[in-house]
Amino acid sequence: MDRIAARLNKISPSQTIAISTKARALKAGGRDIISLSAGEPDFDTPDNVKQAAIRAIEAGQTKYTDVSGTPALRQAIAERFRLDSGLDYRPEEIIVSTGGKQVIYNAMVATLEAGDEAIIPSPCWVSYPDIVALADGTPVIIPCGPNSGFKLRAEDLEAAITPRTKWFFLNSPNNPTGAAYSAAELRPICDVLLRHPDVWIFTDDIYDKLIYGDFKAATIVQVEPRLRDRTVTMNGCSKAYAMTGWRIGFAGAPLALIRAMDKLQSQSTSNASSISQAAALEALTGPQDFIGDMVETYQGRRDLVVEMLNQAAGITCHKPEGAFYVYPSMQGCIGLTSRTGIAIDDDERFVTALLEEEGVATVHGAAFMFPGHFRVSYATDTESLREACTRIQRFCAGLR
Repeated sequence: MDRIAARLNKISPSQTIAISTKARALKAGGRDIISLSAGEPDFDTPDNVKQAAIRAIEAGQTKYTDVSGTPALRQAIAERFRLDSGLDYRPEEIIVSTGGKQVIYNAMVATLEAGDEAIIPSPCWVSYPDIVALADGTPVIIPCGPNSGFKLRAEDLEAAITPRTKWFFLNSPNNPTGAAYSAAELRPICDVLLRHPDVWIFTDDIYDKLIYGDFKAATIVQVEPRLRDRTVTMNGCSKAYAMTGWRIGFAGAPLALIRAMDKLQSQSTSNASSISQAAALEALTGPQDFIGDMVETYQGRRDLVVEMLNQAAGITCHKPEGAFYVYPSMQGCIGLTSRTGIAIDDDERFVTALLEEEGVATVHGAAFMFPGHFRVSYATDTESLREACTRIQRFCAGLR
């Protein structure tokens, strides 16, 4: 169709969603499928949050709200930023959007001009480069391999900055690797950014409550408050509160940028769902013990998956600090052939053959701008994870 805008040629459909869709279709057709492809908690939304939504409906809170969110929710978000990370945002410096993805879109469309560059360490979430491209920006990808724990080195950031650099993205804990940055690891990165005052920072902290063991994660403005006036700190309710379908993301940022994002949102979706906002208010201000229980469960699953994947022929799996993903290398499988004759030429052929032959859905590493790996989500029950890893071991053992 020649009526479709050329800008859509710059992007592709989300490959994580595509894999999940294919897995669901196979399952609907009668196949025994274990899906490890979705980036979504398998826990249910806490009851107190659901009840808050019901109360909001019964109280008639079904009207439009302020575009940037209800005053009560924005105040609660500001307080949660303060309690969790020591960040000082006023309610008017907060925006609530329909998921974190809209926060990113709003920020990029509101600021990028054609030719502006956005530095994105990889492996990275699949949507960052496409949103930058859709906003007429140019994604600049910095590979960060397993030798550095999939974390960006300050010298690589320094080398990537040019006069056209407008944004720098950081996602910690990271999707797809689970890698998280401590304050000490962020310090040299902040020092680089201080030397480049025209570079803005977008820090995606959506997984920041999913941290394991004694590791202490940090965020940019917490480590270096002097960067506050050019940083967007994004978070949301989807991961920590098991509220993916409620579609609530939010961010703190300088007032001028929040106003620009509000202006854009006012002409796209307007406010996020009023009922979802009421639920989010309860999530952020109500009991938080649910999170600790969830983290304990995830940590046990992480340890199981890492151990079992490292026992698979041709697979090596790094143990991450957070989120609910591992990002194993399948380099030892390249050049081999599966039992049904599929040549494992790259990570995409690997995950395709794994799905078709063993019924395990994962996501290939090229989707995250870092090939030779694949992403496994351990946000599913332990027995399914154990069975899936057993199938992966069997699949790898059968390669010739």
